[in-house]
Amino acid sequence: MEFDEVVRRRRMVRTYDPDRPVPAEIRDKLLAHALRAPSAGFSQGWGFLVLEKPEDRELFWTATTADDPDDGPDGWLTRMRTAPLIIVPMSNKSVYLDRYAQSDKGWTDRDESRWPVPYWDIDTGFAALLVHLTAVDAGLGSCFIGLPADRVEHFKVAFGVPEAFTPIGALTVGYRAPDKRSPSLRRGHRPMDEVVHHGRWTG
Repeated sequence: MEFDEVVRRRRMVRTYDPDRPVPAEIRDKLLAHALRAPSAGFSQGWGFLVLEKPEDRELFWTATTADDPDDGPDGWLTRMRTAPLIIVPMSNKSVYLDRYAQSDKGWTDRDESRWPVPYWDIDTGFAALLVHLTAVDAGLGSCFIGLPADRVEHFKVAFGVPEAFTPIGALTVGYRAPDKRSPSLRRGHRPMDEVVHHGRWTG
């Protein structure tokens, strides 16, 4: 598929065919492409938890969700649970602080305040986007979701995630089934001239 077509087709898919698992070769390609993401200082401070077994996926949903008033018979969460593959990208801040304390970088104090934004999360987000786009290119659907802040520790305990790693969200992946259009899409895309500024900020 041409890249322009991948971008055009990209959307957050919330309903999957539960009877069609993601082939191992495609799963491995998703992860291989994630590792091609850029990272500050080539730190690569990320980790990926891959959940395919039904019991692992069920544990994920149990650990990360509570009773949700929006999760009725046609709720987005009920539909999302049909995904046969979940990939949880996680960032590791300490890897970046250690990397930039090395001699070729020179920030020996590991001071987090030197970082204007948390590049450990940004870089892991780049990796997640590559998974998402690769899924589209392979003819699959995918959706990136955040984990509720009050459920992150439940998730980490449930899956034995080391303290240094923080999930930035999760990607559901699978073959698309008839989906319900998100009401948020009614907002439409903001016009380019509202968000793009040439030379200096105007408007």
